[in-house]
Formats: sequence, structure tokens, C-alpha cells
Amino acid sequence: MYRFLFSSKWLGYFVLAVIFATGCVLLGRWQMDRRAETLAEINRVVNNYSATPLPFSAAKAQFQSMDPEREWAQVELHGSYDVSGQRVVRNRPLNGQPGYEVVVPFRLSSGEAVVVDRGWLPIGNKTPGRPDSIPAPPAGEVTVVVRLQASEANLGRGAVEGQLQSIDLPSYAAELGYPIMTGAYGQLATESPAVQVMPAPFAKPATDEGTHLSYSLQWFAFGVLMFVGFGYAARQQARNARIDAEDEDEEISAMPRRTAPAPRKSKRPTAEEEEDAILDAQGY
Repeated sequence: MYRFLFSSKWLGYFVLAVIFATGCVLLGRWQMDRRAETLAEINRVVNNYSATPLPFSAAKAQFQSMDPEREWAQVELHGSYDVSGQRVVRNRPLNGQPGYEVVVPFRLSSGEAVVVDRGWLPIGNKTPGRPDSIPAPPAGEVTVVVRLQASEANLGRGAVEGQLQSIDLPSYAAELGYPIMTGAYGQLATESPAVQVMPAPFAKPATDEGTHLSYSLQWFAFGVLMFVGFGYAARQQARNARIDAEDEDEEISAMPRRTAPAPRKSKRPTAEEEEDAILDAQGY
């Protein structure tokens, strides 16, 4: 009944089903990998974002070479800002609005220097390509709490004076007249004493895993449904073939049968017929 499955036509359909299902599985696994990355990021935020700030002495190694698992960890720093080394970082959107971020070297009381990202500024209206104003950090001795972020990649593009294309710490360090730690920088959480005018603070990272799980399940379901559709089509083909065979049998049964012809009578009369004919002729 299902011998047609071995025809070149149906084998081609099966190969197409296998290719489609394989693609669905790969896309489903890709979504699962993205979900795993998202969950790892959420786990870092949950564990580190609001944890008790570490002293610089306990987090110094992170500023030299950051462990990704320590992203968002809070660190308390004591020292002063070096406003002469302040830069603005271009192309930094916030809530869909384009703008800048303000980074300032922070010279610690222990002698080391790190970079602090103080927050976000909108695009200015006075001078194209620059913010209208940059709020000054507090002067003198300051205590700040920052959240660790890894140094960013060098985008390979130039920038106008006083600006950076990315927070690429080695490139930033080359512009300063003293060494800074280039493994990580800190996003500002709090600073004391506070100043009245501040850049916009950073929003807390989202902890919603998104739709990766539902998308992955949908792709896996599409792969299964492809074989379900193939099986249904094969079943319908077999059913139609069976119906056609039954109809053909009924047509053959309904055809009139040819009957055998009656035996022909012999043209030569029998002896009894000849005797009867003679008697009839004689008047008997």
C-alpha cells in the first residue's frame, strides 16, 4: 500500500522534510543558546547589582583583568576626579534617545587610577556633535560607589578632541599623562559629596529573559509538524490509491457478462424425423 514512498518523487519530499526539520532544530538550539546567555546575564545582575560594595583592595584585580562573573559588582572608591582627563563617549543611546556618556579618570588615595562613567547626556542643540553642557564632578576628596564594567573594544574610528568612540581603556590611557587600570571601569552608582547637577543615571539592567524559550519551542514544533504533514500526505495518498482500486473493481463487476451461444441444430434430419416424414407422405 505504501510502496509509493520509495518512488523518486516521495523520496524527494522526504529529503526536503529532513532539511526543513534540521533547520528548525538548529534555529531552536540557537534560541536556547541565546536564552542561556540571557539567564547568565540575569544571574549576574541579581547576584551583583545590589550586593554590598567591595573595598578597592578586594576588587583591584578586577580593574586589572575583569572576570565576566563580576560584572555589575559594586566597589567603593576613595580619591578625587581628574577633570582635565574627562571625555565624552559618542553614540550612547538611552531609552531610544541618542546621546553621550561622560567618563572621568578617578585617582585613588592609594595612588592608582581608574575610570568612572558618571552617566548620560542628551545630544546638544548649540553645537552639532557635542552636548550643550557637561556637569562637573565634585571637587576634592570624594567617595564613590561604582559598578564594574569590562573595557570595550576599539572600534577603529577616530573622534574629535575631547571625545571617545568607545570606552576602550587602553586607547583612553594613551591620551592621559599617567597610567590607569585598563581591565575594567566603573559605572557610577553614588558619589559623596553629591553635586546638584548630574548626568542622567543609568537604568537598572532588565531581568526579563524575553521570548527565547517560546521561540525555541516553536521552531522545534515546526520541525515535528513537518514530519506530521509528510505522514498525513502519505496516508492520504495511500487512501486515495485504495479508493481508486476499489472503484476499478466495482466497474469490472458491473460490466455485462457474455453468455455462450446456443448449440446449433444439425441441418441433417435424424432417422426418426425421416420416418415421420415418410408416414406423413403416405397419409398415416
